[in-house]
Amino acid sequence: MSDELKPDHPDAALVLEYDFDAPPAKVWRAVTIPALRERWLPDRDLAGAEPESSIAGEEVRYRLRESEPPFRESHVIFRIEPNEAGGTRFRIIQQACDEALPKPANSNCCLMRAAA
Repeated sequence: MSDELKPDHPDAALVLEYDFDAPPAKVWRAVTIPALRERWLPDRDLAGAEPESSIAGEEVRYRLRESEPPFRESHVIFRIEPNEAGGTRFRIIQQACDEALPKPANSNCCLMRAAA
């Protein structure tokens, strides 16, 4: 077994889907207005507080950063659409970033000195 971390395949995604009674406009406000978003997705979990991209009323994309080394990043996409019951279908898609992590220049081990 290897202790080396293997990066997730860039196409790998975690998809969660929820149906809410609230109308899409209300859910949209909850994911895009910083004061409301902060309650369930705090700025400290984001690589940047501003969305990477947004399609008004339909989709918003943020970049997440882990709080501990190696500080891996991922994208989280929130998709909003009306459901059949008059509420909202809310889809959360989290994808690993495909950027390679920098490798250490050495093994971070102590160097043994030869006895003279």
